[in-house]
Amino acid sequence: MSHTCLSAEGLHIRLGGRTLCQQLEVQIRPGQCWGILGQNGAGKTTLLHTLAGLHQAQRGRILLDEQDLQDLSRRDIARRIGLMPQDTHDDFPATVLETALMGRHPWLSRWQWESRHDVLLAEQALASTGLAGFARRSINTLSGGERRRLAFATLLTQSPQYLLLDEPANHLDLRYQQQIFQQLQILASQEHAILMVLHDINHAVHYCDHVVLIFNDGRTRAGKTMELLNEEQLSELYDCPIRQYRSGKQCWFSVADTAP
Repeated sequence: MSHTCLSAEGLHIRLGGRTLCQQLEVQIRPGQCWGILGQNGAGKTTLLHTLAGLHQAQRGRILLDEQDLQDLSRRDIARRIGLMPQDTHDDFPATVLETALMGRHPWLSRWQWESRHDVLLAEQALASTGLAGFARRSINTLSGGERRRLAFATLLTQSPQYLLLDEPANHLDLRYQQQIFQQLQILASQEHAILMVLHDINHAVHYCDHVVLIFNDGRTRAGKTMELLNEEQLSELYDCPIRQYRSGKQCWFSVADTAP
């Protein structure tokens, strides 16, 4: 079996005096698509940032292809792990193409300019996210949804093997939600590994083969999606009655109708 994976061993995370995650054991392998589910404030984003090396866990360790993450340089990590945050903040004016090209920074030396190959990767990423005609536009002119698609294009330009995304469908209409999830599935089929925080249970049902559940008391469960997602477990996770519905081969979850 390949040793290529992003793994957590006995991971224990605290923030603000509260335990968000305890004794998490997980291995995220190329070809897999993982979702992180839990209530608001449960620690989903903090877990994602910890696995990306941006937040220090209190106990346990994170291994990237069998190397301790703490022993790797930020440049080495960024060449293999890419993070798409929930929100992006632009401190300096830039064009759409210049912003996408920021994804190539881990691959360039200190004073090296982007090559034609780097520009081509950025242009391809913009085209794949519906932003081909936006290259020269200022990012200050973009809508929230367009800015979200640009963040994804920047991640694609970075070309990491492990893609970590925080609510990737945030601000997107249904067309682009479907498009981004389909692109992530294609990347997984090309031996990339996907891990994403999700707000919608049904996105995990339809697009993820594995999930991590984070409960409010810090307990976690990780495994195959269809083994973990059921009415009892999801009702406990979200502290409200969740029901499963089926139509043919399709299934989905929703809050139960408790009206009299």
